[in-house]
Amino acid sequence: MKSFFLGIVLGVCIIPVSAYIFLIKGGMPVATKGSPLPGERFIAKIALRAAMENEIGKTSPFPVDEQGLTRGAKIYTVHCAVCHGLPSEKKTAIARGLFPKPPQLFDPDHGVTDDPIGKIYWKVKNGIRLTGMPGFVDSLSDQDLWLVSQVLLEADKLPTSVRAILTEKNR
Repeated sequence: MKSFFLGIVLGVCIIPVSAYIFLIKGGMPVATKGSPLPGERFIAKIALRAAMENEIGKTSPFPVDEQGLTRGAKIYTVHCAVCHGLPSEKKTAIARGLFPKPPQLFDPDHGVTDDPIGKIYWKVKNGIRLTGMPGFVDSLSDQDLWLVSQVLLEADKLPTSVRAILTEKNR
């Protein structure tokens, strides 16, 4: 009976002790060039989806019009473009150095316009832990959060005047 309990105690202790040794020996990838841990992406996607669940169905309380999109585009160029890029521009050094890589939101293959507005808003407002994506809840007004979200939702069909704000020659 003693050996049974000893086996249980050892079995319970071996996992945290092994994890501690793994950490102190430098096994945890902490550099931005490090590979994700096994299951890290899977766990992060599940947790993110659960956190956003109540926000996904929300709709913007502000109309999608040229004035709002213009303001949203200006906010985007100041706060978001350094990581998420601008139409027809190469990734910045900051974007290339982040892990995980930030999506280039005006890249036609990214598909941000497929996300519901509530999901985009949640990400802009709250950020995403351990990704480099900051939350702007304390930096931008709720209206500004929605306007940036609308720009991203409409990214593939922005008016010419708004798209001009997002190009280098007009900044």
